[in-house]
Amino acid sequence: MSIATSRRIINTISIIGLGLSIALTIYFINLGVFKDINALRGLVGNSVILGPIIFILLQILQVVIPIIPGGISSAAGVLIFGPYLGFVYNYVGICIGSVIIFLLGRRYGKPFILSMISDKTYDKYIGWLDNQSRFEKLFALAIFLPVAPDDALCLMAGLTNISVKKFTLIILLAKPLSIFLYSMALIYGGTFLTGLLGG
Repeated sequence: MSIATSRRIINTISIIGLGLSIALTIYFINLGVFKDINALRGLVGNSVILGPIIFILLQILQVVIPIIPGGISSAAGVLIFGPYLGFVYNYVGICIGSVIIFLLGRRYGKPFILSMISDKTYDKYIGWLDNQSRFEKLFALAIFLPVAPDDALCLMAGLTNISVKKFTLIILLAKPLSIFLYSMALIYGGTFLTGLLGG
């Protein structure tokens, strides 16, 4: 399968996922779940085990295949499960997904990576790979602070000599802050806008 064909398939899946996300959001608004946290939690079922498992699997999936924007699912996790458990489930799912795409990038190389990200993004960050030591520092900083496309960099990290152990350690240590800040910004930013618009 060519890069162009792979990219078209991924883009189609992403567009469908985004469309479904918008449709579900409208449906949930009509149900009033964003005004009733108990109703929102009910969407993932009453099971204290099945609900988190389903959510974590969805988070893994959205990292590997960008079906829905990561910010939306991260905010949903906090809204559904609360700030503490929501953070934990986001963290677990996103970290596992990040390791998976790193391994996929390493296994299938540049053709696979170019089917997942744009040429512009690839060209922008490929220079980071020229120096292994510098890449590891820049990569850790980018994961710690959401200043670059994390998923794209995780894929491209597969082209370097960084070990799976070191990559995983960077993800585990650097991801928490960005996940927390991103989730809180989306939730409280949305609350602020709702109040501003008189919702």
